[in-house]
Amino acid sequence: MKFQLAVNMERMGPGEHDMVDVERHTLEMVQMADEGGFNIAWAAEHHALEMTIAPNPFQILTWWAAHTNTIRLGPAVAVAAYWNPINLAGEAALLDLYSSGRLEFGIGSGAYQREFDRMHPGLSQKDAWRYMQEMLPAVRALWEGDYEHNGEFWQFPTATSVPKPLQKDPRVWVAARAPITFDYAVENNCHVMSWPFTQAMDEVTVYKNRLEDSIAKNGGSHRPIFAVMRHAAVYDNKKDWEIPVRAAQRQLGQFGNLMKGTGKVINGFPETPDMEKLVENPMLNGEKLHENMLFGTPDEVIEKLKIYEELGTDEFIYYASLGLGHKEQKRSLELFCNEVMPEFAD
Repeated sequence: MKFQLAVNMERMGPGEHDMVDVERHTLEMVQMADEGGFNIAWAAEHHALEMTIAPNPFQILTWWAAHTNTIRLGPAVAVAAYWNPINLAGEAALLDLYSSGRLEFGIGSGAYQREFDRMHPGLSQKDAWRYMQEMLPAVRALWEGDYEHNGEFWQFPTATSVPKPLQKDPRVWVAARAPITFDYAVENNCHVMSWPFTQAMDEVTVYKNRLEDSIAKNGGSHRPIFAVMRHAAVYDNKKDWEIPVRAAQRQLGQFGNLMKGTGKVINGFPETPDMEKLVENPMLNGEKLHENMLFGTPDEVIEKLKIYEELGTDEFIYYASLGLGHKEQKRSLELFCNEVMPEFAD
């Protein structure tokens, strides 16, 4: 099983971290992953939110490319409805050039209605998948050469991607949970990243079964890489289990407010939910979070990862951003690289 890193520049509240420290910390995490043997590092796309500071993932990824050696780099994910196909194709290809052919192209529908209201007013998040499905063929065609597009959402005369990717056919990843997206990934030779949020391991089985159904429907001609993302925190002592759990409860509470469109966002900081009410939510129960997330000592984390491996997970996405302190994040990644990953080496 291979490993990928998802990490954001994040600030959970005013005054908690200086922006320069956040920038430096995030780069150092990616450099640790590069040196530790991670396969891919992902940067998100989000707008006007301090908890995920990523107005242009390609700018972040180009910065990472200049300071790393072998780790592959990609957006997870570029939100199709916020881009023009010519612009997106060119940005992605330029990253491939600057990184000496390390582009992994992640594309998706987007998460928060709040962002759509500002980035694409009038578009409902639940309809955004249609933009993704029109965008991807256009980007691929622009990478090939001259192409004219007359679609539902975009129209433009003959154009091409400038520059072209160094790679002949960059790998494409889609964020998939619904059956229709698994079908699209298989039919269009894409790979799959799935995020079970706080659900138990059964949710991973659901996603894997959906993928297998899509492969069977498509005649087995394309078998995507199946990657699963979870918040991850490795620590030295079992007694420290509540530290990442408390950080995750706060971060996931803010994330939940954004998903549901509840709570205020002031100067880019989502309102912190009432923690006493929050812990009453069964999805955020401390013991369940500890059980379902990739939280634990190195030995505990190894045992959890073996379950993912047995379920057919090809690559595991270590999601480092959960509002944990910088020191704890780095110690976690250090333990993961030194004590966990060797158990899964070829």
